[in-house]
Amino acid sequence: MKNRFSLGVVRWWGAVAVWTVAGTLLVAAPVTFVFTSDLHYGLNRGRFRGAGNVEAQVVNAALAEKINGLPAAALPNDGGLRAGQAVGPVAFVIVTGDLTNRQELYPLHIQSATTSWRQFEESFIRRLRLVDAAGRPTPLLLVPGNHDVSNAIGAPSRLVPETDATSMAEISNRMMHPAVPRTKESYRYATDKIQFSQDFGGAHCIFLTMWPDSVARAWIEHDLQGVAATTPVFLFCHDQPDIEAKHLTNPNGAHLISSHDRFENLVADICADGLTVDAPTAIEQRALAAFLRAHANIVGYFHGNSNWNEFYTWRGPDGDLVLRVFRADSPIKGRVSGKDETKLSFQVITYDVAANTLTARECLWNAKGDKETDATPVAWGASSTVQLLPH
Repeated sequence: MKNRFSLGVVRWWGAVAVWTVAGTLLVAAPVTFVFTSDLHYGLNRGRFRGAGNVEAQVVNAALAEKINGLPAAALPNDGGLRAGQAVGPVAFVIVTGDLTNRQELYPLHIQSATTSWRQFEESFIRRLRLVDAAGRPTPLLLVPGNHDVSNAIGAPSRLVPETDATSMAEISNRMMHPAVPRTKESYRYATDKIQFSQDFGGAHCIFLTMWPDSVARAWIEHDLQGVAATTPVFLFCHDQPDIEAKHLTNPNGAHLISSHDRFENLVADICADGLTVDAPTAIEQRALAAFLRAHANIVGYFHGNSNWNEFYTWRGPDGDLVLRVFRADSPIKGRVSGKDETKLSFQVITYDVAANTLTARECLWNAKGDKETDATPVAWGASSTVQLLPH
């Protein structure tokens, strides 16, 4: 899927974006989007707003309400883009996977992907009320994570049911719009690829399943043929650039998912670094780094999986790359926020192609802890302002 803007002038809180008939951006206002990850329906938080053992649908409903209140919130005076101004319209909301938790039997029986997805629809999708610069409903964009995929194809641990592809089928239907909608029975991970791109504010955004493996990179190569080398490109997926070995395909025997080998077969590439999940992933990382060096306009990488807020630079396994990376917190499994609910966060990203600048801000949406309500204004944490493309 590729979306191109049409002819017209779009007013955005006093700024103007002008487009040619072909859809080429001439002048763009800054664009803002919301980035979060790892909602993990099926799990509970230890503590949230004065209660213990709180179900994910309760926590994520509160997260959705905080996102709804963003447009009127004032950005911090941090020297970044639009500092001190209202957030304003939101171009899109992106969740980079693990919408459902793996439906494991042990140590606790986690509910099925079907049940988790229905809760996600009810407490998150249907609650979002944002609009974009043109006054249209803000699109909610989704890519799957390792738990979503494992529910569909099985896992080294015991799942009950053994497979349930509901979340994968629903993400595919919403993002890929197949002529024949997929069901949990008809969805096939090997062939029903969830990978798409869309342009926002002069930047080209690419959305992938799991990680930019060799299959995804071939698709990206084709996708970028219609994108100018001067256009900044952002990648959105679940896994960090330095992928975990366990997410690769089993290098042993018939390459099956097994409790003995513990590889999860989530990524097409067979692990080339060793025969156990403790192997490094330098070979796979080098292949990704080489691809990124060949496409220098891929300037941003957004991921979940490891569950804490961070703005960092990935330099590749050999230190010869500079890629700006943005890691999101999880409302349920946050490495920091899991123990301290006042650190719960999502990211508010603002970029301006004309100014060649992006500002990422940590939005603390539950900073008052037990005293927090849906109406409490958000707080702001760390921020980072970077160039989109080298001069």
